[in-house]
Amino acid sequence: MYYKPLRLMAVLAHPDDESLAIGGILAKYAALGVETHLVMATRGERGWFGPAGDYPGPQALGRLREAELRAAAQVLGLREVTFLDYQDGELDRADHAEAVARIVTQLRRVRPEVVVTFDPNGMYGHPDHIAISQLTTTAIMAAADPGYPGLTAGSPHRVAKLYYRAFVQAEQAAYEAAFGRLVMPVDSIERRFTTWPEWAITTRVDTSAYGEQVWQAIKCHRSQLPDYQKLTALPAASQSRLWARQSYYRALSLVNGGREVEDDLFAGLRGCAQPQPSFYIAHQPVAA
Repeated sequence: MYYKPLRLMAVLAHPDDESLAIGGILAKYAALGVETHLVMATRGERGWFGPAGDYPGPQALGRLREAELRAAAQVLGLREVTFLDYQDGELDRADHAEAVARIVTQLRRVRPEVVVTFDPNGMYGHPDHIAISQLTTTAIMAAADPGYPGLTAGSPHRVAKLYYRAFVQAEQAAYEAAFGRLVMPVDSIERRFTTWPEWAITTRVDTSAYGEQVWQAIKCHRSQLPDYQKLTALPAASQSRLWARQSYYRALSLVNGGREVEDDLFAGLRGCAQPQPSFYIAHQPVAA
């Protein structure tokens, strides 16, 4: 019997978000034959950790980080990477209608059953993370609306499930053991790592078998490695908190609900993802 492969789309802000935040589920579902797609808002043009005098400029760094992301995508087994072509650090100031329309175009083209993005707090208050969460949530509603007036192509598509990456205190402890206290000053206010209470978690996915694969993907982001090397010094217990299990909040579902904690992002969906080799296709941005 033939089963249509399931599709998972992650919509994130910067190269390396895919590996550090959700690499475990991307690797796992790709290995299970789910078509895994990544939509990236920016190329991380301002993410420079080297000496200030060596900063190559936004365009050159953006090209470098795009290449790093595509290498990480191959390691994780992603089918496709698409860029929305926004500038790092400016996503929250982008034209809202245009940005939603660009994501709607991707949703209607790929037609995923499940979408994953950052939670509304953006992990530690990063404006780009918050913006991509808001834009993606809006786009999911708009993509299903046949009367949506956005600048998009394609027929309406209903996403069955939307998940926010929901970091818990154990993960915060592991990240801050490596990087120190995660604080981001925005508008003269310090924003800090925001965790979810355990009772609010709807979904916990076992990703323990993919820890080494995720680490290899992280190492593809060589321009960011001065910070990432700290992860290797973490004790085994902290490493386990980062790679063994990932937690999510089911923000929208057409197929299930309730207090029972899922162990699968596709819980409640009909059909079956057939094990098959994953492959990667370089995809050019679709203009909104």
